[in-house]
Amino acid sequence: LKKNLGNIEDLIQAGASLENLSKRQKNCLETIKKVYEQQQSMWENKTQSVPQRIVSLTQPHIRPIVRGKVGKPIEFGAKLSVSCVDNYVFLDKISWENFNESCHLKEQVEKYKETFGDYPESVHVDKIYRTRENRNWCKERGIRISGPKLGRPPKNVSEEEKKQAHSDECFRNAIEGKFGQAKRRFSLNLVMTKLPETSITSIAITFLVANLSKLLRQFLSLFLSLFTNNRTGELIKPPFINFDYTLNNFYVLKLIDLSENSWSKVA
Repeated sequence: LKKNLGNIEDLIQAGASLENLSKRQKNCLETIKKVYEQQQSMWENKTQSVPQRIVSLTQPHIRPIVRGKVGKPIEFGAKLSVSCVDNYVFLDKISWENFNESCHLKEQVEKYKETFGDYPESVHVDKIYRTRENRNWCKERGIRISGPKLGRPPKNVSEEEKKQAHSDECFRNAIEGKFGQAKRRFSLNLVMTKLPETSITSIAITFLVANLSKLLRQFLSLFLSLFTNNRTGELIKPPFINFDYTLNNFYVLKLIDLSENSWSKVA
């Protein structure tokens, strides 16, 4: 490879031109040069890693991400940081480089406040988010963060605390279910685009369609509730529209704000 790249450089210095190459061929040539430089650097420094390592000639923006899973210790593709509010998914960060999710908790909570006007009552997160810094930051703003406290676990745990921990864990499973839904129903694991821009667009559209599907189910349930008895759930004969019950459903599902008599954001 070093010899071939050297021959190309000699031809260019002798007067040859790369204008007849297509854009894809030029990009591939530049990628090959970077791959050679990275391999040369690892060989000289006696190391097995290099920053921004290229693993694909056709998609040089993809990076290997060590996950440590059984059977798949290393994964390739975009890494997402998302939040789930009332079963609606918000795509907060997407990157082809590996990053620590816990560093973006503050940014996600601030985006929630910017969207809904107030800080959330509680934040349900994975273990990696429960750092001392994030805990102190949430405590200063009156936000309860899920999970046990740092340090040695207490010997005696009350039934109320156990019930609260179980409820928090069940609530947090909603975000895991959203990933599964996006992969099974909306082909999140079958992104076939090659360019980074088109891949990001495809991923964002996947979550947009998932949110629209949730919104459509809510509108369908509200439509059916127009002719449904609030107490028995049976069809009313003769059918009529219960405006108070329907308006209350809109308010509970956060589709309408009764205080301002205006529609509120849901996705």
